[in-house]
Amino acid sequence: MGVGGKFWDLLKPYARHEGPDFLREKRVAVDLSYWIVQHETAIKATRVRKPHLRLTFFRTINLFSKFGALPVFVVDGTPSPLKSKARIARFFRFSGVDVSGLPVAEGVSAERNKTFLKCVQECVELLELFGMPVLKANGEAEALCAQLNAKGHVDACITADSDAFLFGAKCVIKCIKPNTKEPFECYHISDVEAGLGLKRKHLIAISLLVGNDHDLNGVQGIGLEKALRFVQSFSEDEILNQLHEISNGNSPSLQIVSKVVDEIMLCPDESPARSKTSHCSFCGHPGSKRAHFKSSCEYCGTSTSQGCTRKAEGFKCNCSSCNKDRKEKEQQKHENWHIKVCNKISTEPNFPNDDIIQMYLCNKHGNFTAGDGLCLSWRCPETEILVDFLDFHQHWEPSYVRQRMLPMLSTIYLREMAAKPEKTMLYGQYVFDSIQRVKIRYGHQCYVIRWRKVTSTAGSIVCTNSVEEYDKPQEEIVEIDEFIDHLDEDTAPQIHVDDECCFLLTDENMELIRSAFPEDVERFWHEKELKASKRRKGSGFKNEGSSEKSESPKSKRVQLRLTEFYRSAKVAAIHTKQGDLANNSENQEDGPSKGKNKVSSTNLPKSVRRRLLFE
Repeated sequence: MGVGGKFWDLLKPYARHEGPDFLREKRVAVDLSYWIVQHETAIKATRVRKPHLRLTFFRTINLFSKFGALPVFVVDGTPSPLKSKARIARFFRFSGVDVSGLPVAEGVSAERNKTFLKCVQECVELLELFGMPVLKANGEAEALCAQLNAKGHVDACITADSDAFLFGAKCVIKCIKPNTKEPFECYHISDVEAGLGLKRKHLIAISLLVGNDHDLNGVQGIGLEKALRFVQSFSEDEILNQLHEISNGNSPSLQIVSKVVDEIMLCPDESPARSKTSHCSFCGHPGSKRAHFKSSCEYCGTSTSQGCTRKAEGFKCNCSSCNKDRKEKEQQKHENWHIKVCNKISTEPNFPNDDIIQMYLCNKHGNFTAGDGLCLSWRCPETEILVDFLDFHQHWEPSYVRQRMLPMLSTIYLREMAAKPEKTMLYGQYVFDSIQRVKIRYGHQCYVIRWRKVTSTAGSIVCTNSVEEYDKPQEEIVEIDEFIDHLDEDTAPQIHVDDECCFLLTDENMELIRSAFPEDVERFWHEKELKASKRRKGSGFKNEGSSEKSESPKSKRVQLRLTEFYRSAKVAAIHTKQGDLANNSENQEDGPSKGKNKVSSTNLPKSVRRRLLFE
C-alpha cells in the first residue's frame, strides 16, 4: 500500500533503529485500518472469534503500557473516487482474479465494504471504552496521521502506507514488535532528504511515475530506479512543473539540451578540438607509430634508445583530447536517456493527474483547522463496561479481562502517582508493596513490583477471584497465540501467595517507578547493596577458612580440568567400593577372596570403573 515499486526498500538504508523507550511519553498517531487489514489471514480463521477486537485489545495495552506511548487512533473516512480501482484490486487480492485491466465505471460507489466497516466500528467502540482519542479522517487515515505529525500534534505515525511521507509526515514507524530484542525501524523525512536529496514534492513525482494507490499503473516503462534518477535532476520547486511541461511536449530542459548540442556541433572554434587526435597503436599515446619508432614519446618517459612501452590490455589514454571525448560521450548518453524518459512521459495520457497532486499537497484531512487548537485527551478505561463488552463479543471471562488490563491500569496509576502522590489503590483493591527485583526482559531492564491485595469488602467494584481462576488459561487464546505475531502477545501479571496474602507481580518501567515511589527505589537499592556487601564478606571468610585447611594449590579457587575432575570422582567411588569389599572380606573365611580384594585397585578395567561411578 502507498507508493509502488518497492518504495520501502528504497528508504530502508536510511531508517533509524530505535528501542522501546523511544515512544515513552510521546503521542503517536495510529492508522487503525492498517491494524485490521494487516492480519487478513487471522480474520479468515474459523477458530478465531472476532480477531480484529482481540488484536486491538492487546495491541493497545502493549503500546500504552510496554512502550509508554500515548496513542491517537485515526480511522478512514469516505475514500476518494480515485482510489476505487485500487480498492477493488485489494478486495480481489486472494481470489486469483487479474484486475489489472479491470475498468472502473464512472460514479462507482465510494462506500467501504460493509463487513470491514463493521469491524472498524467495533474497534472504535472498544478504543473509546479504553479512553483513547479516536479521530475520523475526511479521506485516508494515513493522510490525517501525517497532518497531525506535520502540525506537531503527534510525534510519530504508525502506518505501513508509504504515501504518509507524501502527505507531509515527518516521522513514520512501519512496524513495532515489543516482545523481541530487535529495535524497530523509524523513518525520518530529514534522513531521506540528507541521503537521497528527496523532498516532499520529489516523492510525489516518484509516486506519479511508478504508481500509487490512486493510479496503479503510473508511466509505462518507468520503474523506481529510473524515476529516482530522473527526479534527482530537478529541484523541489520545479519538478512538478517540469512534469507538466514534458507532458505538453514543450519541456525547457529538452530545448536546453538541443541548444547545447547545436552549439557544440556548429561552433567553428570547437570543431578542431572535437576531431580526435591520432594515437600510436603500440603505446596508445598521441602521435604516430612511425614517429614513436624513431624516438619514444613524452608520455612513456623512456629513453630514446629504448623506444615506447607496449600498452597494457584495457589501456585508456588520459590526454586532454581523450578526456574531452569521453566526457562528451557520457553527456550525450545522459541526454539520450533523458530524452527517452521524457518521450515516455509525453505519451502517457492525462499525466500528471492534478487531482492526485492536489490531494497529496492538501492539509485539510480532518474536521478541524489550525485555529481550533486540537485538544487530545486520554481518559481512564471504563473497566466494568469493557468487561461486559468483551464478554458479549469475545465470550471472555471477566477475571481474564481484568487480569489482562492490569498492565494498562498500573501504568495509569503510576503516572498519576508521579504527578500527584496520593494514598490510593490500584484497581480499587491493590496497594504498592515493594520492589521485588530487577528483571531483564528482551534485553531491557524493568522492576518486578509486588502489589498487595487488601481485604475485599462487600460491594467492591472488582470481584475477588481465586488463584486457580487467574492461572487457568483461556483455551481460545492459547490457540491464537501460536500464530499471531509478537505484537499481539501480552504479559499477564503473575499471582503470588505468601502467608495467606495474595500478591500480584507486574513488570514496570524503572523511570516511572522512580518518579512515583522514589523512597522505595532508594530503599531497594540500599538493601541490595547491603546484601551484596554481606555476600562478599561471607565469601571472604569462607575462602580464608578453606585456604587454611587445604594443602593442595588446586583447592584455592582454581578450576579443575575435566580429566582431573572425573579422575577424583572415580577414585573416591573406587575407594568406597574397596572399603565395602574389605568389610565383606573380614566376614568371609575364604582365603582367595583377599587376593581378589587386592586386585580391586586403580588397575580395574574401564568398564568396571564406569559402572562403579554411574550405577
